[in-house]
Amino acid sequence: MDVTTWKIRIAQQTDVPALLQIYTPYVETTPITFDYETPTVEEFGRRMVAIQEKYPYLVCESNDGKIVGYAYASAYKNRTAYNWTVETSIYLDGRVKGQGAGSALYQALEEKLSQQNICVLLACITAGNEESIAFHKKFSYREVAYFPNLGYKSGQWLDVLWMQKELGPIQGAPLAFLPIHEIDY
Repeated sequence: MDVTTWKIRIAQQTDVPALLQIYTPYVETTPITFDYETPTVEEFGRRMVAIQEKYPYLVCESNDGKIVGYAYASAYKNRTAYNWTVETSIYLDGRVKGQGAGSALYQALEEKLSQQNICVLLACITAGNEESIAFHKKFSYREVAYFPNLGYKSGQWLDVLWMQKELGPIQGAPLAFLPIHEIDY
């Protein structure tokens, strides 16, 4: 499949079981997420709704309508001065990695965040996840912080690195932050 086969759309509550299917292997077999247990459908749905109050939550479908990944932005910190900074997250079905779905999702996510007047994107990555680091570098993120021994999962202490990208030049006062429901979503 190539990039033209991917359809990006807004996530809906009916998507939650499919999204959870994608997320579960990350919880159960990797240190990529620091969740110890897979959330329930209800909890995952609550998380999605909370994010969608302010930020985009997108899914990627193949041309046969199967959800193959999702990406979203969330608050970096809950203080007004951070309104223009978000943390980005992406999860893909392992069978479509390297086929353009992740790029399609991040391009769409960045477009929505730009419309919201977001200035700074952050990615929190478990150190050693070279695939994610390379993916974010492709999108012009750069490493800005490294924290050793920040999380403990699967019998080991894990280091975390933060990568950052500015959506445009950082100069003067930003335009007003627009919650997602105030733009063409």
